[in-house]
Amino acid sequence: MLGKAKNLLTKALELPEKARADLAGRLILSLHPRVDRDVEAAWAEEIDRRREGSEERKARSRPWGSIKKSMLATQRARARRKALPGS
Repeated sequence: MLGKAKNLLTKALELPEKARADLAGRLILSLHPRVDRDVEAAWAEEIDRRREGSEERKARSRPWGSIKKSMLATQRARARRKALPGS
């Protein structure tokens, strides 16, 4: 089965991005076919809230590079605090 899966993966990776995304979504759904309607409704509301905030310019956005730099700095600071004696 491993060889068959590897061949499928190779072929799947040759697909256009949209087709790969669709395939990935379908594979994930096949693992968890039961849909929790409450969770789906909550996500739909959150997506709408974020979209509206973005359209109304209420939401703040930052470039990914800036966010990544901040996250890495926080991670390094936490690691330093853990390394201190008595921590």
